[in-house]
Amino acid sequence: VQLVERGGGLVQAGSSLRLSCAATGRTFSSRAMGWFRQAPGKERDFVAAISWSGDYTYYADSVKGRFTISRDNAKNTVYLQMNSLKPEDTAVYYCASKALDGGSNYDATGYDYWGQGTQVTVSS
Repeated sequence: VQLVERGGGLVQAGSSLRLSCAATGRTFSSRAMGWFRQAPGKERDFVAAISWSGDYTYYADSVKGRFTISRDNAKNTVYLQMNSLKPEDTAVYYCASKALDGGSNYDATGYDYWGQGTQVTVSS
């Protein structure tokens, strides 16, 4: 599985961005997908995850109500709609594909394929 993120950029606080993650490989539609982010000098943190069917979504408390994860299995793509962005959302955002026996959706160690990351910078 190869994952390619797009959609990052520099925006002002209060703005919106939509990240996309295109996947290659036949197993995309059978796997949960997640978004994580890493700010300079900090650990990689969970942002959101979505089940293989799209029926279930999970969010970090810090983004709940502002970010929305979705997927289109016909396009092998997962999205992260980010609204009301804050300077503390500044980070490199990574999408990841969760192994079938990967455990918790919130735990990065359960994801076995990662994209290269896309930078999101929110100015105040």
